[in-house]
Amino acid sequence: MSISSPDSIASSQPVGTASEAAQSSSKSTFRRVFISTFITIFLAELGDKTQVTTLLMSAQSEAPWIVFLGAGTALVSTSLIGVLLGQWLARRLSPQTIDTAAGTLLLAITLWLLWDITHL
Repeated sequence: MSISSPDSIASSQPVGTASEAAQSSSKSTFRRVFISTFITIFLAELGDKTQVTTLLMSAQSEAPWIVFLGAGTALVSTSLIGVLLGQWLARRLSPQTIDTAAGTLLLAITLWLLWDITHL
């Protein structure tokens, strides 16, 4: 029989509560990041040229599952490149610098496309 100290009696929290809370927080973070990433990419990809190209290739090849596997592998590969590049940049640049660079790049692409449309 062990004798409990007054400190252990006063803190009547079960052992492992802090680790359980951290694990719960980790699951919540995973879920939040996963769902927001899925929704963002899913909505961005709807109706884009990749989806239209996949639709056409599937119709022409008469092998939709092979087209699905090829397109899925390509999308996973490009996503992996994006994740690795993003991780590499995050180690070298501040989030504000990355946001500014991304915004500047998107603005430049928009201006280039507008210029291209108006000068046809």
